[in-house]
Order: sequence, then structure tokens, then C-alpha cells
Amino acid sequence: MVDEILRELQARSTSFRGLKANVRFAMEDDAVVRVDARETPVAIRREDGAAEDADCTIRISGENLKKLMDGRLNPMLAFTMGKLKVDGSMGVAMKLAQLLDE
Repeated sequence: MVDEILRELQARSTSFRGLKANVRFAMEDDAVVRVDARETPVAIRREDGAAEDADCTIRISGENLKKLMDGRLNPMLAFTMGKLKVDGSMGVAMKLAQLLDE
């Protein structure tokens, strides 16, 4: 599932240019996908090992992240229900939610 999420995020990479932040998606089984929109082009990669600093870390299951990207899960509802947790900048998380919803 992580590879599928990675491919989909990479396909949307141009959408993240306006984010201008470094975001980590931390999923189950220590799977991490990083979106670094401070770089041009936007770098989207899977991470293994020690975590680098990020402006925002989104903790979410792979299944719920997929639903979020498909528009089947509202980010605010997911946050309220505890299906999504945010560490770091809430402003970056809100901007990211808008970009994923497009």
C-alpha cells in the first residue's frame, strides 16, 4: 500500500509546489513518506531509518491516507475522530489538506 501511496503522491507532485514545506506521512509499520515542497521539483520519497526534521508530521494509517487522497475521508473529520494526528505546524497541515482535496 505504501508504494501505491508514494506513486499517487508523486503523480500529484506539481500540486504541492505552493506548500513550501517539508511534510512527513508516518504510517503503520514505521513506513514514512516525505513530501519536500521546499525543493524544486518537489521531492517525494519513502524513508527508512532515522527521521529528519519536518515542518509537519501527519500520523495516519495507510488505508486512511489512501481514503483521504481519494476524497473518501474528510481531513477535518479524520482529525476530530483521531484517525489523523498532526505534529508540528497546523497551518501546513491545513494547507496540505486543501491540496489533497483538489
